[in-house]
Amino acid sequence: MNKKIGLGTWSWGNKFFWDYQQSSNVDLFETFLEALNQGFSFIDTADSYGTGKLSGNSEKLIGEFLKNTPYSQKKKIKIATKLAPYPWRIGRKGLSIPFKKSFDRLDNQLDIVQLHWSAAKYNPWQDYQLLTNLCDLIDEGYQFEIGLSNIGPSRLQKIINFLAEKEKKISCVQVQYSLLSPDIEKQNIVKRICSQNKIDFLGYSPLSFGILCKDPAIKDKNKKSFLRNLIFQIYDQPSLELRLAMKEISNYRSASLAQVAINWCFYKGVIPIVGLRKKSQVLDICSSFNWNLSREEFDILENASKNCSKRLPGNPFSSV
Repeated sequence: MNKKIGLGTWSWGNKFFWDYQQSSNVDLFETFLEALNQGFSFIDTADSYGTGKLSGNSEKLIGEFLKNTPYSQKKKIKIATKLAPYPWRIGRKGLSIPFKKSFDRLDNQLDIVQLHWSAAKYNPWQDYQLLTNLCDLIDEGYQFEIGLSNIGPSRLQKIINFLAEKEKKISCVQVQYSLLSPDIEKQNIVKRICSQNKIDFLGYSPLSFGILCKDPAIKDKNKKSFLRNLIFQIYDQPSLELRLAMKEISNYRSASLAQVAINWCFYKGVIPIVGLRKKSQVLDICSSFNWNLSREEFDILENASKNCSKRLPGNPFSSV
C-alpha cells in the first residue's frame, strides 16, 4: 500500500476557528521541519488562509520557514497553494496578481497551484478563464502543476477535457473526505475519475476538525475556540458509535484514534491532508505508516460511519 500524507495549514493564522496565536510560530516551525523529516509528500496552504489582518499568514509562515530550511530538505517536498476564485477575480488575468503575491510569500517555491473551489454556481465561465490564466503563467515560464479543490464529478470531467485541449493536465484534486464527511458517494465518483486519469486524489479534513480524535471515554476539556466547542457538542452523540468502534481498533493496534482515521483513508486509496500544529502530532500521525487496517476492521468502520445520524456540512461552493 503506497502511503502519502500532506500537511494542512489552514489553522496557521486562523483565529476565528483555530484560535491561532503568534506565540505558536515556534511550534509550527518544528511541525514543518518534522513533516519534512518524516517524509510528508507536500504542504498545502491557500491565499485565503488567515483571518483579518492575518490574511495570507499561512503562506507567509511557510515562506519564512523555507528560508531557514536547507535545500536538501526543501527539495524533498512540494508546496501547494489554493487561489480563491472570488467573484471579482475574473478574466484571463484574474489570478495573475494573486499568484505572484502567493509566489512571493512562499519564497518563490510553488509547485502546485489549485483553484480553491469552482465558480460554477455564480459564474460558470470563470473557472475556464482562471484555468486559462494558470496555463498562460506556465507558458510564461513558471513551473507548477495545476490542481483543483471542492470539485464535483461533472465539472471535473469538463475541466479535464478543457485542459487537454491546451495540452495541460490536472495533477491533483482535493475534496472533503473522512469517516464523517458528507456526499461520500459523490466524492467516490470524483476519486474514480481521478484514478482513470492518473490524478492524485487528496482528502482534506480527514480528522473531521478533530472530532474523530475525541476519545469517547474521556470528557472534553473545553480548550478550543467557541466555534470548535460548538461543533464538538453538536457531533458528540451522533459520532459516538463511530468513535467507540475506532477506539476498539486503536486499543488493539496500540495506536491513536487519529491513526485509525488516517489508515481508513489509506485503505480507501486517499492521500490525506492532515492539519497539524505540533511536532508530537506529526510523529503520531506518521505512526500510521507502521500498520494497516485489516478488511474486517475496515468493514467495522464503514458500517459505523454509515450509521452516523449526522454528517459534517459540505462546502457550499462544491460543484456538481
